[in-house]
Amino acid sequence: MDMSYLQIKKDIKTGTIKPVYFMYGNQTFLMEDLLLDIIKKAVGTQDDPSVITYSLQDTILDLAIEEAETFPFFGGKKVVIVKDFFLVSTQKQETKVEHDLERLQQYISHPSPESILILMAPFEKLDERKKVTKLLKQSATVVECTPFDEKMLSAWLEDQARSKKFRFTADGKEHLLERVGPQLLLLASEMEKLALYVGDEGEVTGEVVDLLVARSLEQDVFALIDFAVKQRLDKALEIYHDLLKQKEEPLKLLALIARQLRIYYQVKEMTRRSYSQKQIAMQLKLHPYVVKLASGQSQRLDDQRLLQLLEACTDTDYAIKSGKMEKVLAVELLLIKVAAV
Repeated sequence: MDMSYLQIKKDIKTGTIKPVYFMYGNQTFLMEDLLLDIIKKAVGTQDDPSVITYSLQDTILDLAIEEAETFPFFGGKKVVIVKDFFLVSTQKQETKVEHDLERLQQYISHPSPESILILMAPFEKLDERKKVTKLLKQSATVVECTPFDEKMLSAWLEDQARSKKFRFTADGKEHLLERVGPQLLLLASEMEKLALYVGDEGEVTGEVVDLLVARSLEQDVFALIDFAVKQRLDKALEIYHDLLKQKEEPLKLLALIARQLRIYYQVKEMTRRSYSQKQIAMQLKLHPYVVKLASGQSQRLDDQRLLQLLEACTDTDYAIKSGKMEKVLAVELLLIKVAAV
């Protein structure tokens, strides 16, 4: 049974905990977050002896199943965690350990009421042809831990704010996403800081975010191009020189500028071919929120202008590497070209 991360989180908080969880995807932060919620609700703390963790890299699955079948020594509940559950993955694993899947199948059919078995597969793709994958998808509580779309990201931010006892204004949430991007681990870290600053029942506005939250490098480059495209060259150069003061390498910044412009071109082209933003995100392996921002930005530049700027990036790279131009000045001149009508 496939359920969303937010629904599972809500269920755990209200005390609805399932006997077998199967978590998969590349957002390991979400897995760890749910794991902590389950442990907290079921036994209280991670240090509790009723929490037992195995890794399939060095342990046979039988041991974990046997542990789940054994009554907890001190009574109450037991949490058995199996990390690196690669048996469902398309990736080949170097391991000499043989695993008995029949025993897992029998356990899932009749799980122990005293145990909570959690299988964690930190892989982007599952091998849907495997019998074990089909079994888990049919019989376990399945949690897909993949990047959120815009709606889920917004709901997650609200949920995190509630748990930390503060609230966002609309521009507060928007500024936070603009500065940090859709990286959940970083967002969670920044929200700890915001919660401490505004206190219980406090309000996080755009101004508060601007005061406390530094932009990530990618977001800085996005803002830099945004200002240049809007012909606010002074602001673009201000961000550029701030990054240089932070010891960022001009060639690295040039590569990020070129990457951003390439994303604009690809998003523009795929939108023209009637791809949805979700489809574009999947094709380009980008977060849907990044695609949304790029879509708005790319409308300001026509195709010819974008191609000219991409060519200017290549020329700038060559001029620096061949020693024809000094690197700091070369990137500065490129920004002037971006800002030119």
